[in-house]
Amino acid sequence: MPSMSIRGLDERALARLKERAEREGSSLNSLVVRILQEDAGVPAKPRQLQKFDDLDALAGTWTPQQAADFERNTATFGEIDPALWK
Repeated sequence: MPSMSIRGLDERALARLKERAEREGSSLNSLVVRILQEDAGVPAKPRQLQKFDDLDALAGTWTPQQAADFERNTATFGEIDPALWK
C-alpha cells in the first residue's frame, strides 16, 4: 500500500483536521485518506463490520460517575468469607 508524507501543513489546519477526526471517531490518517479519495473521485468503500475478541473498544467510555458506581456495586466481589476457608 503506498504512503506519503505531508510537509508544510499549517498548524491551524492540522488542529482542525485533528478535531474533525476526533468528532468523527476516526484516526487522523483515516480522515485524510478519506478526504483525498473523495476529492480524487474515488468512491468510499463501505465500512466492514469489525469483530473483536476483547473489550478494548469499551475502555475509557465510562463517565467518572459510572466508574464509581461500578466500583461500589462490585466491591463485595473482593470480600473473602473466612468461614468458607476453614
